[in-house]
Amino acid sequence: MDAAALLLCLCAFALLGALPVAFFRPGRLSWEWWLTAAPFFADAGLVLGALTGAASPAPLPPRVASVLTLAAVPLLAIAIGLVGCTVGVHRAPVSLWHQKEDTPPRLITCGPYSRIRHPFYTAFILMLAGAAAALPHAGTLALLAIGTLQLFRTARREERRLLTSRLGAQYARYTRRTGRFVPRLRPRSDGSAAAIGPADWTAESSSPAATGPAAPA
Repeated sequence: MDAAALLLCLCAFALLGALPVAFFRPGRLSWEWWLTAAPFFADAGLVLGALTGAASPAPLPPRVASVLTLAAVPLLAIAIGLVGCTVGVHRAPVSLWHQKEDTPPRLITCGPYSRIRHPFYTAFILMLAGAAAALPHAGTLALLAIGTLQLFRTARREERRLLTSRLGAQYARYTRRTGRFVPRLRPRSDGSAAAIGPADWTAESSSPAATGPAAPA
């Protein structure tokens, strides 16, 4: 267990925790929102517990522990960088999880969105993976699984809603060339939308410049 890697975990979780205040639009914190957010709160608590001596990592061979620590740093660094890149392509805040009125006036398809539909969610999963690597523990592994599953469910719900909105046809085309959480190696050619999961939607300015060069006219 490396203290520096654990501190980087806390920095990543602090960034995530700041987003609802500093970037996302205010919304209703429903039980579904708390269910999605809970793994991140719990993971931050476990990391803090490890730093204070209240939690201990699983006993592993030193070489395995070293490899996991080395893996944690790039995972967390990529997560932090991806959050920054994703925030950077927005000109206006996006909706919180599980809001009833979260369909945007237009799609964002530039920056990280040109390859993956949910770059925020990808970054959040990388944070959970980085925490599990920095602190090998039954709790962090369980929270990685639970958090990923909950983000998948959240994504699928959001995508289904968007496919039935006025942007449905455009969004269906978008899903065929992008991956949900990881880039798609090749576009789908079967004419169907991807198995539906979320998209990070945004309510952007009506100006074409607000959504980047790939935004619809």
